[in-house]
Amino acid sequence: MKRQKRDRTNRAYARGYHAGLHGKSQDLCPFDALMSRSSWINGWREGRTDHINGYVGVASVQNLKNLG
Repeated sequence: MKRQKRDRTNRAYARGYHAGLHGKSQDLCPFDALMSRSSWINGWREGRTDHINGYVGVASVQNLKNLG
């Protein structure tokens, strides 16, 4: 099994980051579990901030790698 699939909180954070980066609503969080949901929302906030600051394309990917 791949490491990515084992760490659910990092996966939730990354999915939230991408949702925020693309301007999606916070209400679209697909998680119900508290840890996954809070990780997704934290990622969404970071992604939303980067979206507002104009990070797009490669700059956003590089920023996500530095966070994780």
